[in-house]
Amino acid sequence: MQQVIFKDLGNISYREAWDYQQELLAAAIDTKRQNRKRKENGEALLPVRHHLLFCEHPPVYTLGRSGSMENLLLDENGLREKGIEFFKINRGGDITYHGPGQIVGYPIFDLDEFFTDVHRYVRYMEEAVIRTIAEYGLEGFRVDAYTGVWLPEKDGLPKRKICAIGVHLSRWVTMHGFAFNINTDLNYFRHIIPCGIDDQDKDVTSLAKELGKTIDEKEVKEKLKNHFAGLFGFEFV
Repeated sequence: MQQVIFKDLGNISYREAWDYQQELLAAAIDTKRQNRKRKENGEALLPVRHHLLFCEHPPVYTLGRSGSMENLLLDENGLREKGIEFFKINRGGDITYHGPGQIVGYPIFDLDEFFTDVHRYVRYMEEAVIRTIAEYGLEGFRVDAYTGVWLPEKDGLPKRKICAIGVHLSRWVTMHGFAFNINTDLNYFRHIIPCGIDDQDKDVTSLAKELGKTIDEKEVKEKLKNHFAGLFGFEFV
């Protein structure tokens, strides 16, 4: 069974968290290189270190590799006035929002030690969120052609996205991850076209909005961690 180091980074700037991910990813790739040589030389292998990072960011918009600047509806002055940062980054997907009241998760996993299947990896992340919200009585599902977790139409409401996902892999080591709306101020999504999806039959939501009350984020994190461990088959250290 693989072992995963869990860290809750708390409220941390997007840049600082991104730099930390890059540091862990580089270390994981270096371990892979060293172990390849050690295996050839018949030497003992170094331990593989996987990480699962949870955090929360001050308000920030991030634009993925395939995203369009047209989906950001604020100019530089607008961003400055509202105190929102903006980054173009190397994950897949389009534009999304991170901010207070979200659980942002960054798995730094060497998939060579789990399975080398990106589709399965994303499905497992989605499934961890689907199982978590099921514990709150909500039915999550997937929408064809889009990543993330959605809630079905009901009572005149359209399909609603509660968790966005965007990943990057290098030599089968993962970075970036998911943004799960818990007590999120959804007004920030009004200044972007979230994930580039401009359909009238889709919207964004949060756990708090769906349940009509403020949610204990620590409780959600524990449930989410357990579902990650169960799906991927690892233990936390």
